[in-house]
Amino acid sequence: MRVTQSMLANNMLRNLSQSYANMGKYQDQLATGKKINRPSDDPVVAMKGLTYRTNLMEVEQYKRNFSEAYTWTENTDAALDKATQALQRMRELTVQASNGTYEGDQRKAIEEEIKQLKEHLVTIANSKVGDKYIFNGTNTSNEPVTVGADGKITTTSTNANEVKIELSKGIYIGVNVPGNKLFNADFFNRIEALQDKLTSNGEDISDSLKELDANLTAILSVRAEIGARQNRIDMMELRIDEQEVIANRILSDNEDADIERVITDLKTQESVHRAALGVGSRIIQPTLMDFLR
Repeated sequence: MRVTQSMLANNMLRNLSQSYANMGKYQDQLATGKKINRPSDDPVVAMKGLTYRTNLMEVEQYKRNFSEAYTWTENTDAALDKATQALQRMRELTVQASNGTYEGDQRKAIEEEIKQLKEHLVTIANSKVGDKYIFNGTNTSNEPVTVGADGKITTTSTNANEVKIELSKGIYIGVNVPGNKLFNADFFNRIEALQDKLTSNGEDISDSLKELDANLTAILSVRAEIGARQNRIDMMELRIDEQEVIANRILSDNEDADIERVITDLKTQESVHRAALGVGSRIIQPTLMDFLR
């Protein structure tokens, strides 16, 4: 095979160009910290990266959902705590009013306080998280309890569904209380029946203790359920935190460059490039004209 001067020069220039490309690749990896900077660098790594990033984005969304779930459940539990206190105070007043020695004016004062406590319970029943009602099931845009001009309850919620938030793939947890489960018509009818007995000023009201206890039992049952959900949410959040760490590690293993190795490869390529330049200078300089003297 005949090798000419131009062939040597072209090969040298091609090799130098490849050497520059290699150094450019290593410099890009050092600058970005990534193995690849465009899909064409390594299509397999690029495709895996898309899948891993999708998984990581899902995990990050679930973490945001946990914040929303905590907001709903904690506000629900806080409201129910205040409702429990109000009912306990009602019960204390009912015990006092059931004492046969209480006169009409004293019962009237008790009835007035119970009226105020009932209005307080209506306010609690209409509690909101942001602009959404938390005790009206999925009908979060309308208040569950309304009161007429005479102070009587006119409407209560009948919505039997829960607001559910996805906290893991395919797993939805209810974060509020269905409207028909707690602050329903029966709940307030028991309180209004007690008010009527106090107003009649003579009817035995000791039976109302059982009705108030029924309301207290309903609230405590819901609080126990909310507490159980919060415990489950806590455990699920720990699992999601672990998944986030794993997803980040897998993504890093797939995309992040080994900086120490890249620096070593760059130094090696620089030495090779300098050697190629040295050899190239020897190839290019001599020509036929140098010997025609």
